[in-house]
Amino acid sequence: MTWIFSPERVDTPDATALRRDYYGDVAGRYFGRVLTEDEYDDDMIDDGLELLAPPSGGFLVGRRDGAPAACGGVVLIDAERAELTRVFVRPAFRGTGGADLLIRGLEDAARALGARRTVLNTRLDLVEARALYTRHGYAEIPAYCTGPYMEIWYGKEL
Repeated sequence: MTWIFSPERVDTPDATALRRDYYGDVAGRYFGRVLTEDEYDDDMIDDGLELLAPPSGGFLVGRRDGAPAACGGVVLIDAERAELTRVFVRPAFRGTGGADLLIRGLEDAARALGARRTVLNTRLDLVEARALYTRHGYAEIPAYCTGPYMEIWYGKEL
């Protein structure tokens, strides 16, 4: 069982399906139920995609034994910081080491963009994500942005 992570355009079929699953997972957990097909908001799913491409960012897709299984993005927000975003591993692939490889890959992508620090935001109920970030050395920081689903912010020196 092998994981392979590589940069990919956000508009490929696999990247699009992973981003859609990401939003279904985080929104579904927020609402406490599976989203119906008409609840997916394409504007939300496609929001900010132009930033997830060079020169301002990048997007990684992880495949396990060839199957698209994980994704994540990085966006340069200033000369020093890059934000990790859309960090996701499909449920069937969780617990197989992919999340750790994804974080390392995103940090490498941030370094390649010239960032010296990575930051991110998440919700308090996403306890698995929060555990992943702290396991990788992320510490709580003051809010660097605001939004309706942002409850806790993390940062790490690279």
